[in-house]
Amino acid sequence: MALIRSFRDLIAYQKARAAAKEVFHLSKRFPREERYSLIDQIRRSSRAVGGMIAEAWARRRYEAAFVNKLNEAQGEATESQGWLDSALDCDYISAEEHSRFDALFQEVGAVLQGMIDRADTFCPPVKR
Repeated sequence: MALIRSFRDLIAYQKARAAAKEVFHLSKRFPREERYSLIDQIRRSSRAVGGMIAEAWARRRYEAAFVNKLNEAQGEATESQGWLDSALDCDYISAEEHSRFDALFQEVGAVLQGMIDRADTFCPPVKR
């Protein structure tokens, strides 16, 4: 495993950042009347995943705080999936697009779960 020096080195962060960028471009096609509802919500939740991973990294001195932020990141990834369901239901995206984006966030969630399951390997021992 490569040495992780920054949250930017985390695979979960890299995948979340890429997914958020794709959601941004996808949501540009949504109707203008969705600007302050669906567009803002899906962009916010998809971007929050990476932000919470970064925050988790900063809090890794305390394993419980680290795990809590990763859990919140998982929640935001799942929320993004819910907004994608809405976009599909409103015919703003195709079933194929929905499936692809849903898989992106499933993958992010799985990587986050792996980090949660091995949180002790990411958290330095507390010096006393």
